[in-house]
Amino acid sequence: MKVYNSIEDISPIPNAIVTSGTFDGIHLGHQKILKRLVDLAKKNNGESVLFTFHPHPRHVLFPSKTFKLLSTLEEKKELLAKVGIDRLIIQPFTAEFSKISSDYFIREFIEKKIGAKRLVIGYDHKFGNNREGSFDYLNQNKHLHSFDIEEIKRKDIDHIGVSSTAIRKSLAVGEIKKANSLLGRLYSLTGVVVKGKQIGRTIGFPTANLDIDKNKLIPANGSYTVKALCNGNKYGAMLNVGNRPTLNGNQISIEVHIFDFNQDIYEQTITIEFIDQLREERKFDSIEALQLQLQKDKKQSLENITDYEKF
Repeated sequence: MKVYNSIEDISPIPNAIVTSGTFDGIHLGHQKILKRLVDLAKKNNGESVLFTFHPHPRHVLFPSKTFKLLSTLEEKKELLAKVGIDRLIIQPFTAEFSKISSDYFIREFIEKKIGAKRLVIGYDHKFGNNREGSFDYLNQNKHLHSFDIEEIKRKDIDHIGVSSTAIRKSLAVGEIKKANSLLGRLYSLTGVVVKGKQIGRTIGFPTANLDIDKNKLIPANGSYTVKALCNGNKYGAMLNVGNRPTLNGNQISIEVHIFDFNQDIYEQTITIEFIDQLREERKFDSIEALQLQLQKDKKQSLENITDYEKF
């Protein structure tokens, strides 16, 4: 997959099959649109092109509101490469860019810069200043353009029951399995291992503390069965999100205990894949009670991982 950091970096592409949007999370609904894009490109001896934006428009237009991403930019690149997209254009999104009209966006970027042969969009996709552009608008003005237009109809996506909002809501309450089913994959976090207070090792459960991108959505506080990807290997693990009330913690931390693992991974980047929630966060009466619960959590996690791998 070729990646461009601005629309200005690209020249017209022969037989370009194009779509545009933020595509946060690359969930099952997104995948349906992208698969159609890739299939059309192959049939037309052309290339699939996604025109997306960074930062996320909501971070620019509504900076005072908290909005967390299902996928960081690097995660999005990796997911799109797996889908089979040929070219990814990442347009810097600014307040000035947001004022561009839908007509200018289509004419100057989609048609002239990219050279689209066909534009594929979801039934509810809007573009341009104040989201004035739509499939209906394009269809009414198709005589003005040199490319074909195709809409992924509502009935072809809604039966999947997928939206980024639904996934965010599931993760916010720890409903990992539901979120995973909507994503079509395990939800993941990628972060750098940093030094913590190293209390875990004193109670028999050493943990790696993760520093995660500030814009990434973290699931609800609690304990989870996960897999940890480290140094090219994948390990069973359990992870805690929260402020560790039993240990008198006062700030949110993300700590993973990797099973049968004894390596120094400080400053390394690892990826965590969520399988299921074990329990919500709570304060225990003593360290001994916490240790007993952690032993139960590990046993349950090993069972969860076995069940997941069998499935």
